Amino acid sequence: QVQLVESGGGLVQAGGSLRLSCAASGRSFSSYALGWFRQVPGKEREFVAAISWSGGGTYYADSVKGRFTISRDNAKNTVYLRMNNLKSEDTAVYYCAADYYGLGSQLPLGYDYWGQGTQVTVSS
Repeated sequence: QVQLVESGGGLVQAGGSLRLSCAASGRSFSSYALGWFRQVPGKEREFVAAISWSGGGTYYADSVKGRFTISRDNAKNTVYLRMNNLKSEDTAVYYCAADYYGLGSQLPLGYDYWGQGTQVTVSS
């Protein structure tokens, strides 16, 4: 079992940057694919980015491609989401998720474990 804790959210002006972190506890972190999703009130949870368990595959939603970068540090049991050139439409609660030996699904149902979320607010 894996427990996930996100951090790094906050308030930023449009065009600014943030780096989200998601620290995992439990064994075999390197065996999990990790994803970032986001959600605004009244809308479904939306895929943002994912990285396969091997780290060899990374995937992005079209809306963030070229602005966001997902990475993982297995030695620190942490996955990161670097967000540059933030826009007001990036405002949401951001969640990280883990999928055992996953390839980096873009569907929330593809993940077994979820963090509690961190709020990102981009002011225009």
